[in-house]
Amino acid sequence: MLTGVSVAVFISSGFWGCGESDSDVIQLSDSNRAKSLEILRAGLWSDEFWPSMHAAEGLTLGGYGDEVVAYLEPKLPDEVDDQQRCGLARELVRAGKKEYVQVMLDILAGEDSHGHVHAAESLFKVGELGDGSIMRRRYQETSNVTLKIMAAAAMGRAGNPEAMAYLRNQLNKSDLNMVRIAGWVLARIGNESDIPAIRKARDNAELDLQRVFHQHSLAALGDAEGLQGLLANLSSEDAGTRTYSATFAGDARVLDAKNQLVVLLDDANLDTRIRAAQSLLVLSTPAPSGQEEDIANLVFTPTDENPRYTEGSVLELNDGSLLFAITEFFESGSDFAKAHIIARRSGDGGLNWGEPRILQKNTGGLNCMSVTLRRLPTPDSPQRIALFYLQKNSHSDLDLFVKYSNDEAETFGDAILVTDMPGYHVVNNDRVTQLSTGRLLAPAASTPDVTEVNHFESRCFISDDQGQSWRAGKEAVDLPKRGAMEPEVIELEDGRVLMIMRNQLGTISKAYSEDGGETWSEPSSLGPIAPEAPATLRRIPSTGDLLLIWNKNLDPSASHGGKRTPLNVAISKDEGETWILERELETNPNLSYSYPSLTFVRDRVVLSYWVGDSSKRQWSTKFRSLPVSWFYQ
Repeated sequence: MLTGVSVAVFISSGFWGCGESDSDVIQLSDSNRAKSLEILRAGLWSDEFWPSMHAAEGLTLGGYGDEVVAYLEPKLPDEVDDQQRCGLARELVRAGKKEYVQVMLDILAGEDSHGHVHAAESLFKVGELGDGSIMRRRYQETSNVTLKIMAAAAMGRAGNPEAMAYLRNQLNKSDLNMVRIAGWVLARIGNESDIPAIRKARDNAELDLQRVFHQHSLAALGDAEGLQGLLANLSSEDAGTRTYSATFAGDARVLDAKNQLVVLLDDANLDTRIRAAQSLLVLSTPAPSGQEEDIANLVFTPTDENPRYTEGSVLELNDGSLLFAITEFFESGSDFAKAHIIARRSGDGGLNWGEPRILQKNTGGLNCMSVTLRRLPTPDSPQRIALFYLQKNSHSDLDLFVKYSNDEAETFGDAILVTDMPGYHVVNNDRVTQLSTGRLLAPAASTPDVTEVNHFESRCFISDDQGQSWRAGKEAVDLPKRGAMEPEVIELEDGRVLMIMRNQLGTISKAYSEDGGETWSEPSSLGPIAPEAPATLRRIPSTGDLLLIWNKNLDPSASHGGKRTPLNVAISKDEGETWILERELETNPNLSYSYPSLTFVRDRVVLSYWVGDSSKRQWSTKFRSLPVSWFYQ
């Protein structure tokens, strides 16, 4: 914890450091590198728990995460202390085993408060929130200020502006220990604007430990006085101060600390040796480049043979890579053309993508299309991934199927029918929702025959046995003209389910269910104007606000009520009653943007949507990744 020498550091890109030359790395001799690794390995195997966790961190940051996993993974099942379970899970996640995030979330949610602060702090350090609900709940608790600060840290790192304001306000409080913790957090997720307040906190510090932390926080934010203080603290007579200094030297990329860190490899204190070794390894490798604010590229582009790539879904795998699935059409851009589902992977947040592979071959009389990827764990399959897709046989036969994978989407089991009734059932890409009760909802717009009837009603298909069997909900929602089309559902904070629907009425329609998607209220307008086009709605994990993506455009005299451009986003802080902070994602009037997917990966909003060029009758799909904070600017 932050209250003792067990402080761990989260290495973040963009931290300032003073270099020995124009290079951003130190030159570490073979002997000092070997000595550093020897110290870290001995520390990992030591009987002192928190130094062992710090050694695990150092080995992972030095590129030896596989050793950490091999040593720590067998220990986790037998550990009963929640604080130490957090330490083990945190370092396993840092070493690339993202599935252990759930261990920390479970501890944070537990009734026993013993591990709550450790869980919030550990989740902050590895940048994970889950769906954010547990962290948001702990943030609302006021009895434990340290827990509130660490929950704010995790939420602020994931883009919550109110949490950042709370952290900054803590710098003005009378409890100087809480001021110290808030400054430690802001050193990692704040910016240069925080320097004056942390300087003031340093000057007001009553204890050496408080002053030391503030000096190091200033160094991490680029303050010259803080840097000099850190360098001086490396030679402190106090072992704790030397340990903190050694930790921050790597955190702030203080290259001038090299010689002192080498000396500390022989320090009498184990944790000091471990942190010095860690920082030497960190400083001997290039700093990670800061992630671009807006990552945008056309991942799937059309050709004469494949004129359409549309209706995608993106999922983060446990190794941190992204799996991006899409429908690849052949010879025609028609909804009834031959098509199958392919996927590509990215290991760098979406900047670059690997070669495509077939994820679902065409088993339909016409095609397979409209993919949804979801991680839907069960007690027996805690890392299960679901692949939902439509199988189209004719204009009167379209069904949703699901397959499950237990090996990170490498292979999938047998298909299970979801839409268990006759007809043509449209389930948009990236649509299936799991409620807090565990119930699964697959929202579908159904018609007997899309050419003969072409009027849709929207309902949910429901599973209460973890997706093994499905049934139709009791009621459907209907609207005038072509009806209620392409529904999306989301669970509200009060437990109701909100359904939004495409229609021909010049807006987005909504209806509510108070019984988990079985029955529905009379439909009404969500508010924003819209053409006849789908909208996507999700809850932002770090804030709990709703994020809407839709085409803000309306021309009643035009086909489908107007063009599917621009592509807009807006936020609701009141569960969809009103919409604020509206921004435009795309504005080109000559292109169309539609069928978005939307997920959240740590502090980023990850999107995909088609980019249509009607003059060429071709459709590509764009990947887009933006910080959550962008949507609040």
